[in-house]
Amino acid sequence: MSSEQHLQHKRHALQEHYDLLAEKLKRLRRDYAIAADTLIRFQLEKQIEQTEAELNELAQQLGDLELALSSGKVYRALLKLGYREQTRSFRRFIETHSVGAFLIHGSLYYGQRWLLNRLVVQNVPNIMTGKIVRIELSRIARKSDSAALWRELSGRVGLGRQSSIPEIAERVYQWWRTQNVLLILYDVDCLSETFLHELIQDFWLLLATKVKAANPQASQFKLLMFLIDYDGCVGSWNIPFVERLDPTWKPDNLVKLPEINQFSDDELTNWLEYAEDELPIKLIDQLDETVQTILKNSDNGIPEPALGEICHLSGCNWYDEEEKWLRL
Repeated sequence: MSSEQHLQHKRHALQEHYDLLAEKLKRLRRDYAIAADTLIRFQLEKQIEQTEAELNELAQQLGDLELALSSGKVYRALLKLGYREQTRSFRRFIETHSVGAFLIHGSLYYGQRWLLNRLVVQNVPNIMTGKIVRIELSRIARKSDSAALWRELSGRVGLGRQSSIPEIAERVYQWWRTQNVLLILYDVDCLSETFLHELIQDFWLLLATKVKAANPQASQFKLLMFLIDYDGCVGSWNIPFVERLDPTWKPDNLVKLPEINQFSDDELTNWLEYAEDELPIKLIDQLDETVQTILKNSDNGIPEPALGEICHLSGCNWYDEEEKWLRL
């Protein structure tokens, strides 16, 4: 049963309960109106108060469910907006290879984390059941302090904080032999170019070589690493990135997904028409006005403000929903 089906089932059950209580309240009020005995009237009055309180509580729960169902529709619609080039590129690699490292890059507020979640949820949802390692480089990394990353990564994989890079790679490799593994390095733009070279050569190349020797195509498990760049600078560094899949590609070659761009007028218009069944009708009835409002309130289509404005126009709050929608 999907989450939406579960919510629909719960709403149906709550509505039935609400309807029964409403009928009960109606009878209690009728009995109260004709009762002559003071004690009976007092008892009926208390029952009416209790039933009204229960109805108010059920009404609140039903309202919350309606909001959840509504925000769920908005979420599904947003999963279809933009990022087409990045999605196509990622799918080309992931449909033929079970191991790979990917750079997600763009300017600040271009939705790098949103894209990460989209790529994983829509294309490799089973990886969420395996080992997931997340590292916030902005918290631990200085441009020249590579030791901080290795200490953090060592601790994240369950080793002592002074473990060597080969030991860290071996631990991740052993994980991959029995389950899916997802490595995410946020704020990779906080590293120096030299440090990123070190990360690729000393860790990822070593790990990918181990996996390649074990014939990853015969394995049912995936090993993916994402480097998240919030500044848009890493893509221009002198790093041996690969941008398209060809017969010479190897898992140890980092894939640079297309740089994230702003949402265009035509892109928003086409999306609104395509996703109209999952969005409030008022957004579609005034389509041109809706597009201009989104562009105006997102500095001409910067993705994260645009997503927030769409949520606002749809009656939900991006910041409230973000923690539920973005699991990575």
